[in-house]
Amino acid sequence: MALRFEVLRQDGEARRGRLFMPHGAVETPVFMPVGTQGTVKAMTPEELRALGAQMILGNTYHLYLRPGPGVIREGGGLHRFMHWDGVILTDSGGFQVFSLAPLRRITTEGVVFRSHIDGSEHFFTPEKVVALQRELGSDIAMVLDECPPYPCPHDEVEAAVDRTTLWAERSLAATGGEGPALFGIVQGGTHRDLREKSARELLALGFCGYAIGGLSVGEPREMMFAALDWTAPLLPPDKPRYLMGVGAPLDIVEAIARGIDMFDSVLPTRLGRHGGALTRKGRLNIRNAQYIHDFGPLEDGCACYACTNYTRAYIHHLVRAGEILGVRLLATHNLYFTLRLVDRAREAIARGSFAAFRDEWRKMEPLGEKIWPVYKI
Repeated sequence: MALRFEVLRQDGEARRGRLFMPHGAVETPVFMPVGTQGTVKAMTPEELRALGAQMILGNTYHLYLRPGPGVIREGGGLHRFMHWDGVILTDSGGFQVFSLAPLRRITTEGVVFRSHIDGSEHFFTPEKVVALQRELGSDIAMVLDECPPYPCPHDEVEAAVDRTTLWAERSLAATGGEGPALFGIVQGGTHRDLREKSARELLALGFCGYAIGGLSVGEPREMMFAALDWTAPLLPPDKPRYLMGVGAPLDIVEAIARGIDMFDSVLPTRLGRHGGALTRKGRLNIRNAQYIHDFGPLEDGCACYACTNYTRAYIHHLVRAGEILGVRLLATHNLYFTLRLVDRAREAIARGSFAAFRDEWRKMEPLGEKIWPVYKI
């Protein structure tokens, strides 16, 4: 469980830090492109490196079902299997299991669920999920947790928090002090008392880092920010803080302002698959007819491969024609945009100008608006 974290500079609550892991050092705040099934959709590992990606996320649920941990172990572990020599964080698959409401049954021991692929029945326990992630060989592993939906009654969220704590304790015991660095996941929905209870109980167990889960699941943006306001200050200042499944630009900036260090989201690649491009002026839908004769880049001043070599008109043509290159160019741009956003946030923290950086983004996307769609794995 080799992980070391140091805070290099703080500007308000925003932190610039460095994570030291077996597969390298990671500068934080950091955005992790999502490689759910052992690949970031439409991108090669070399392209991700060229974009500035430092670490990526894999998903235990999906990799367990296909191709299976045995195949990945035989292939030399997840890093070698997918040809990525950087840091890998594997999610426990808890969110995916709990999103399969008609196909799963929760017990104190774990979760019985049916595969979304072939309907076969499986059983995840906290111990099994830890063992699977050790078999995958990731650098950071997540505990099995229960992610309640939004909205959800207080008593049901409290029961989920209690199970999450119980499973976190069992997960920690199952590591035997070996394997990936294990993160606990704070749950509690939009209930302040339950967020505080969850954080208090997990801190008593002592994890390598702490994630905030159960947000960006349909709640209003102001509720998500309120939950971060309650929760982030409770987490240890000397350990990394990870906000799960959040990737909209202003959401990232606002979370960094509240002391969050790590992010992941499928938004950049999924948006690209639907013809969307992230820009500093908002979301651009390249499928629209207005771009047929537009020979400018996706975004003026952008230095990504797509913007320096191709026009909106050409990418519009590719997307409308169903050509794979269109998806690849949009994914390239969106990932570059998001990775550069966190780069600029780190630079602003280092200069002591993060407040001005935050204000800049607030002017582009007022807090009261919900421009960016919510995307989960």
